[in-house]
Amino acid sequence: MGRAFEVRKVAMAKTNAAKSKIYAKYGKEIYMAAKSGSPDPETNQALKRVIEKAKKEQVTADVIKRAIDKAKGGSDENYTSARYEGFGPGNSLFIIECLTDNVNRTIAEVRNCFTKTGGKLGISGSVVHQFNHFSVFTLPEVTEDEILEILVMNDVDVSDIETDEVGVTIYGTADDYNAIRTAVLEANPDIEFETEEIMWLPIMETTIDSDDQKEAFDKLMQMLDEIDDVQDVYHNVAL
Repeated sequence: MGRAFEVRKVAMAKTNAAKSKIYAKYGKEIYMAAKSGSPDPETNQALKRVIEKAKKEQVTADVIKRAIDKAKGGSDENYTSARYEGFGPGNSLFIIECLTDNVNRTIAEVRNCFTKTGGKLGISGSVVHQFNHFSVFTLPEVTEDEILEILVMNDVDVSDIETDEVGVTIYGTADDYNAIRTAVLEANPDIEFETEEIMWLPIMETTIDSDDQKEAFDKLMQMLDEIDDVQDVYHNVAL
């Protein structure tokens, strides 16, 4: 089905997670974005981006408001971004993005997930080189020529463009997220993105054929999803 389908599958997997997990995830991200800058999304682009993503995943206005109000109230609560890399069942590789107020607790919980499913937590850099850190946008009801014209007119370089039955998917570096998004929206302010994410995409995918390893992989994914500090999980397994 192509890489564009795999990208949407990653986004859909997040959407299908438990609401409480989604609310907690975005509550932390909104709070930290508001605390580190202005609590006004019109003057804080990082906050605006997180709020837009949260709304797409049906996070309620009340959850968003509470997180911003918490930042405005001067709460001393603080979270640290942490990234862990691991080797799972079969030839599976993992990148786990976390936001935590206790790094020691989080790394212990993540390590436990791998240990109990026959994998192991790797050192920093042991897995990440097998992934690309991309900003990814899928735009329905546009043509590749239209997107190319927008990008060329705005002098925006991208890594790749793919077209399928849903629309056009743009791949750029993570640093080019704002440049790509701004160029597209200035050309067409009413466009709605099917996908607008910064994500880790595997350079090569793998398959898991053994039933035992598939069971262990599913258990690992479930255990990681149950950790409150885990924000996103990326892997190289073709599902």
